[in-house]
Amino acid sequence: MSALFLAPPSFDGFDGGAGSRYQARREVTSFWYPTWLAQPAALVPDSKLLDCTPHHIGLRACLEEASHYDHVIIHTSTPSLKNDCRVAEAIKQNRPETTVGFIGAHAAVLPAETLQASPAIDWVGRKEFDFTCKEVAEGRPLPTIAGLSYRDASGRIHHNPERELIGDLDALPWVADVYHRDLRIENYFIGYLLHPYLSLYTGRGCPAQCTFCLWPQTIGGHKYRVRSASNVAAEVAYMKKLFPGVKEFFFDDDTFTANLPRARDIARRLAPLGVTWSCNSRANLDYDTVRTFRDAGLRLLVVGYESGNEQILRNVKKGVTLDQMRRFTRACHQAGVSIHGTFILGLPVESRETIEQTIRFAQELDLFSVQVSLAAPYPGTELFEMARQNGWFASRDKSHLVEDSGFQQSTLEYPGLSKEEIFEAVDRFYRAYYLRPRPILRILKTMLEDKTVLVRRCREGFEFFRSLQERKHSLAARGS
Repeated sequence: MSALFLAPPSFDGFDGGAGSRYQARREVTSFWYPTWLAQPAALVPDSKLLDCTPHHIGLRACLEEASHYDHVIIHTSTPSLKNDCRVAEAIKQNRPETTVGFIGAHAAVLPAETLQASPAIDWVGRKEFDFTCKEVAEGRPLPTIAGLSYRDASGRIHHNPERELIGDLDALPWVADVYHRDLRIENYFIGYLLHPYLSLYTGRGCPAQCTFCLWPQTIGGHKYRVRSASNVAAEVAYMKKLFPGVKEFFFDDDTFTANLPRARDIARRLAPLGVTWSCNSRANLDYDTVRTFRDAGLRLLVVGYESGNEQILRNVKKGVTLDQMRRFTRACHQAGVSIHGTFILGLPVESRETIEQTIRFAQELDLFSVQVSLAAPYPGTELFEMARQNGWFASRDKSHLVEDSGFQQSTLEYPGLSKEEIFEAVDRFYRAYYLRPRPILRILKTMLEDKTVLVRRCREGFEFFRSLQERKHSLAARGS
């Protein structure tokens, strides 16, 4: 039996692949690797991974490719579900005998609702779906497969027993060969990472309890399950040979630094390889740790600061205070490690004053780069339940997380603060942060040091200001 693992065509520039935590079009061209599709694809002989949007594959070409496979496994999300259902229906119309399955966080927490979204969906995978996909592709009867929900011939929905989370992640094959076979790494961009980059997971799950974070609450769980340090270093060494042009490796674990002894062990094993790497981290590392990582090749940390207001941080169970964030940031500056800081506007309970506090806090930290997102209450997260119970949803359609253009939209609003004000604040945040001498000089310095960076930054600058203009037009259209 053959299987196509598919991230369908969608909005132009839509970063909705099976690796993007929050599916939306970004201010600059950004595409995460579809690692959550590559991993089960690596388990299935003769499979193929088709990531349509980064490779500019339209619906016609997608349908032609899908027609060669008995099974098509689609990674879906809350913002892309309607579009993905249309693609599934077109696949079925083109080849009715194809079995179509949906996986991803939305399918994991709402299996019945996902099946009911379209008659073209034969099954959905719940929770950690790697081996669920493998067993489907092997042709096993759907009623015998753990972790799967399906619709029988009469239309009745059945939920099979849950599948246990994978304890030994070293048992999973590497994604390197799937990347090499099916993806063009030059098509994957992240503004703050060197290009071309490679992304991989060294573990799953996160012990943090942040109410808004998608993967730990829907698929990975709150226990940090990890690959061995030797396994990780071996795959990086293999990827270095397979992709000699790669400039940076990114460890996409929710919190790579959650197990510091293991993180230090990985860093020690990476040092002889001479690779540049980055990772996600909480804002709680000390100077000595950051310096040790830097000496082993660490270039940048991606850090969720979220808000400049202590009460909001407590409300979302961030587990890190503003003073801890300040100390961590000073340690990184001192050690010479860059930070890409992420902030979220519209968390409970945002106000005009807390927005201004967050903007001032970001300016005070003076990070290398920032990303400003809107609070996205995905089904299955505690934030979604809080919003539902407190009446914070601005629309009856709780799944409407992106605009028709693919950009995020403001889904929540609070007494005294409308969704339009939260939406508008993103533009103001970016302008207040970047249109200052120090960020401008930092960007100019990187452009003067490397001609390829110069070309890239010019493109990104054009995209960035164009996206802000599109957001402004969108806001004006809503107000008219």
